[in-house]
Amino acid sequence: MKPDVAITHPDRVLFPASATHAALTKGDLVDYYREIAPVMVPHLDGRPLTLTRFPGSIEEEGFIQQNFAMSLPDWMDRAEVARKSGTGTVVHPVVRRREALVWAANQDCVTLHSWLSRNRHLNTPIRLVFDLDPAGDDFAVLRDTAKAVADVLRESELTPYVQTTGSRGLHVVAPVRGNADFDTAREFARAVARAVVDDDPAHRTSEIRKSGRGGRVYVDIMRNAYGQKAVAPYSVRARPGAPVATPLAWDELDERGMRSDLFTLRDVCKRMAERDDPWSGMGRHAHSLARAMRRLGQDR
Repeated sequence: MKPDVAITHPDRVLFPASATHAALTKGDLVDYYREIAPVMVPHLDGRPLTLTRFPGSIEEEGFIQQNFAMSLPDWMDRAEVARKSGTGTVVHPVVRRREALVWAANQDCVTLHSWLSRNRHLNTPIRLVFDLDPAGDDFAVLRDTAKAVADVLRESELTPYVQTTGSRGLHVVAPVRGNADFDTAREFARAVARAVVDDDPAHRTSEIRKSGRGGRVYVDIMRNAYGQKAVAPYSVRARPGAPVATPLAWDELDERGMRSDLFTLRDVCKRMAERDDPWSGMGRHAHSLARAMRRLGQDR
């Protein structure tokens, strides 16, 4: 029997109106996640989640919650993870069905961030993430950096995917077989970033300090570590207009007017009704990280 998720306060304004955007309610958010669930849930793929919640509106202070030890419904999947301190555990929600996504939205969750590993194999990533963070609004530089990351991944015999973040940047993601640990993943990601930056140091950097980036795109690999998270595909962001982290086909990066916050809660479901999910079947294209490391060493 399917669980019944009662929706509370659906008329509360979650995204206030602005000069360029109409107001959106909590009910609008719930309806979006209910409709996008068949596309989004497979990408959550049994991975622990962290929820960013806004009990008021996005203009009020929200909070990030990862421990739901006392508040998950009985029917909800979960991942119990040992604390880094070694004392106690943290219980993360795991979304495997539409009702679980609707439940999260009813908890005032605007954005979901997911681990790069699955519940039963938390120490072995199934995805690599390169978070490209621009210093300015030049999308062409951001786009070219994403393509450069993709080229290096293809040279390493991995399959790259791209998504807008719904904020300012892009994520380049590669599925990998779950047979290498996070230290190996980070080492490989660092080598990829080094190759990308060395190819165009005037426009790209791997400098962690903002003060040292000099207006360049930051190729961030820090999410490739145990317990780190990345914004889940099709998640809404807590920004005016409710932009959505949206997977793209690679040729869409070249379309006129493309931006990192182009797609919103209002149009993503229509987009998906008119086309296939660009990330559909990603797991079937996972390849060995160990082999990719050898290929990268041979090619450089």
